[in-house]
Amino acid sequence: MHTTLKIDETIFCSMTRLYGKTFNLPPLDAKIYAYLIFDFEREGLTFDDLVEIFSASKSSISTSLNLLLSNNLLQEINKLEKRKRYFAINEDFVKIRFNEILDRLKEEIKIIDALENFNINKSEAMMKRSEIHKNMLEKSIHNIENSLNKL
Repeated sequence: MHTTLKIDETIFCSMTRLYGKTFNLPPLDAKIYAYLIFDFEREGLTFDDLVEIFSASKSSISTSLNLLLSNNLLQEINKLEKRKRYFAINEDFVKIRFNEILDRLKEEIKIIDALENFNINKSEAMMKRSEIHKNMLEKSIHNIENSLNKL
């Protein structure tokens, strides 16, 4: 059965652009992801629903779903007494995404430290910039970790 979510087209277009850039998604993948965000009940949509909604080939939808699933953006839902698989937004994705950001920020601090140790001609100006950079990263790490603990 075809299911259509109630969406706001302006918000949908904005989300499609944002998530396409943020997650480096092809256009159809970004559209599917943005569309499923409007599934506020997180009931999910079937493969056939998505084929019909986006008027795309089964192959294109399958490729998009596989990419979104492999990137943990979507989750599969298997409903009792239903044979079809349903796809919905991965509720844990915010945590996954920000933990990846934390890892990159921490790695950047290690690289800055390694560069400081490697550079034997340390100027005072360079050291000051490096310290400001590390402080900014450490504050960001602290803020993100605090926010994640609240989720």
